[in-house]
Amino acid sequence: MRAVGARGQHPGFRAIAVAPTSPGDRHRGAPPRFELALGDITAEVVDAIVTPANQSLLGNSGGVDAAIHRASGTELLAACLALGGCAIGDAKVTPAFQLSARWIIHAVGPEWQGGRAGEAKLLTSAYKRSLTVADEVGAATVAFPPIANDAHSEWCFPPQEAAEIAIDTILSTPTHVGVVRFVCDDRKTLEIYDQLLG
Repeated sequence: MRAVGARGQHPGFRAIAVAPTSPGDRHRGAPPRFELALGDITAEVVDAIVTPANQSLLGNSGGVDAAIHRASGTELLAACLALGGCAIGDAKVTPAFQLSARWIIHAVGPEWQGGRAGEAKLLTSAYKRSLTVADEVGAATVAFPPIANDAHSEWCFPPQEAAEIAIDTILSTPTHVGVVRFVCDDRKTLEIYDQLLG
């Protein structure tokens, strides 16, 4: 692991410049700069954080999604109820309320069913839609958790494949997002991203 201290913020952090991120490059849709962090995504100081939601968007899927709902306060539940749910592979946005971020992007990834039910296509769509929604609200910095990859779930996406899809999709999707920070809550997942990004 080659992570270094992140401005005093993260115990495991590394910034990876995959392309220039000047204003001109962002206008042309150049890939964002990747950052890796080990820690609590609810504490991220970014324009938007992504939560790995289920179709109800009610924060009842446990893990990172439940933590984001708890940290953002009771207003988030009312905002999510007004959205009327979200399809698998899609994403919707709400204010972040009590979080440091301005927006929460609720991305619904698929449950892993052995790879025979279009899971990769749906996960790719969830990342693409998250970037589209980020562009719609003008978010230049976005923190992503590993979507559909909660290690505590029996429907967890294989971590290596999930990370490959995340990185490949963000690199190939035109966006005005300048910085994408992958925030992992365990070192093993962080190391997968670190190895893939070189």
